[in-house]
Amino acid sequence: MPTFALACLFAALSGCGPQGAPAEPPAPSVASAAAGLAATASAPAQAAEPSPALLDPGKATETAPATYKVKFETSKGDVVIQVHRDWAPRGADRFYNLVKIGFFDDIRFFRAIKGFMVQFGINGTPAVNAKWREARIPDDPVEQSNTRGRLTFATSGKDSRTTQVFINYSDNTRLDGMGFAPIGEVVQGMEIVDALHTGYGEGAPSGAGPNQGKVQTAGNAYLDKDFPRLDRLVKATILP
Repeated sequence: MPTFALACLFAALSGCGPQGAPAEPPAPSVASAAAGLAATASAPAQAAEPSPALLDPGKATETAPATYKVKFETSKGDVVIQVHRDWAPRGADRFYNLVKIGFFDDIRFFRAIKGFMVQFGINGTPAVNAKWREARIPDDPVEQSNTRGRLTFATSGKDSRTTQVFINYSDNTRLDGMGFAPIGEVVQGMEIVDALHTGYGEGAPSGAGPNQGKVQTAGNAYLDKDFPRLDRLVKATILP
């Protein structure tokens, strides 16, 4: 979460009890980024260097089809999402491009709260996150509601969406008035989404789960060491 205070503000506005709204943290400071990179220096190296496409958000700007389906291969099984561009065109375009360049491959469902939502979309490689932290897209009007199974971008305020998304576990219609615009919905495998590990609960500092700032700067090395039971999004693919 951005800060505890902001989390409390979101909670008060949404009426969602101890869980804050799905949000991204502020960009990490130079000091925290350096600390994160130092933490990864002693960790096993990434299997391969990130592709050039992952390091250049300015080129990930294709217009998405009117509707398209994405398959998530997860550590619990397959999930299929159908995206509707007319629901939220900017969000649908961003999600389409992220899937095409492989941004969601080998990442973790780092914030999963039973009865609320499951959030993901931080890359496992810190160098990739550094390129996308400021690659914001403007808001879309909220045309659909955050009902169970809907996929929506996380946000930390006006025009702040980047790469993080969440799937609603329940009817979180209170998020509609806060500007959370769904882009699609689960059409296959909601039982897989329900089975994702929720044992760590809310993220730090308001809970015992992963700290988003550390996820940004240390990636999968931090999550795999300190939160080994998190489920994985192994691969995301646009279906024919």
